[in-house]
Amino acid sequence: MVTQITLFGRDISLYLIMMISGVLAFGFYAGLTAVKRKYNFIDMLMFFFILSIGVIFGSHLLYALVHYKNTFNELENIKQKNIISAIGSIFGGRTFYGGLIGALVLGWFVILKDKNYIKYFDIIALGIPLFHFFAKIGCFLAGCCYGIESKIGFKYIDNHSAETDEIIRLPVQLLESFFCIILFFYLNYLFIKNKFENKLIYLYLLIYSAGRFFIEYLRGDASRGIWFHLSTSQIISILIILFILISSFIFYNKHKNNKRTDII
Repeated sequence: MVTQITLFGRDISLYLIMMISGVLAFGFYAGLTAVKRKYNFIDMLMFFFILSIGVIFGSHLLYALVHYKNTFNELENIKQKNIISAIGSIFGGRTFYGGLIGALVLGWFVILKDKNYIKYFDIIALGIPLFHFFAKIGCFLAGCCYGIESKIGFKYIDNHSAETDEIIRLPVQLLESFFCIILFFYLNYLFIKNKFENKLIYLYLLIYSAGRFFIEYLRGDASRGIWFHLSTSQIISILIILFILISSFIFYNKHKNNKRTDII
C-alpha cells in the first residue's frame, strides 16, 4: 500500500497530507459557522488557536505517559545521550485523547475567565469529529493504529511497523473514520436545530468515548498500553463517560432543586 507520494522531487507522507486536510476542514467549518451565527470571528479564531496549543502539549504528554517504559529508559540514559534527542524520543509521538484532553482543559480555563466563550464549544464539538475523519484516513494510509489480523482487509509492505508487514489487517482506521463522519453529521443536525445548546461538547464526548471503547477491541497494536485487560484509551473512555454521567446527574438535581425553591 502506498504511504507517500513524490511531489517536486520530495517524498510527502499521505498521513501528513490528511492531517493538514483535517485541520483545514476544521478551521474552514468553524470559521464559516461562526460567521453564519454572527459570532465574533476574531474571538473564534483566538479560541481555536488556544485549543490548538492544548492539543499539541496534551497529545505529546499522554504519549510519554502511555509509553512510560520508554520514558523511564530515556531519563535513565539521558546523561549518555543528547538531551534534545532524549526529549524527542520521550515526546516524539502523539495521542488523540491526549490532544483532546489538553484542548478541553485550556478551553475551560478560558471559559472560567469569560463565559461568553462557551458558545464556541458547540462549534468545536462538531469540528473535532470532522478533523478526526481525515486523521484516521491518514492513519490507514500510514499503517499506524492498525487493526487485528483478519481474512478481510489490507496488508502493508515495507511499513514502519514490522508487525503489519505481509499480514492482512482489519482496516479499523477506516471504521473509526466512518464513525467520526456520522457523528459529525448527527451533531451538525442537532446544532442546526438548536438542540443541546452549549452542551454539544458533552454529547460528543459521551458518544465518541462509547464508540471508541468498542472500536479498541478491533485494534491490533498493543503499544497503547494495556491495563486490567483494557487499553489506555478504553480506560480514558470509561472515565469520560462516568464524568459526563455524574456531571449530568448533579446538574439535573441542582436544576430540579432550584425549581422547587422558586415554587416555594
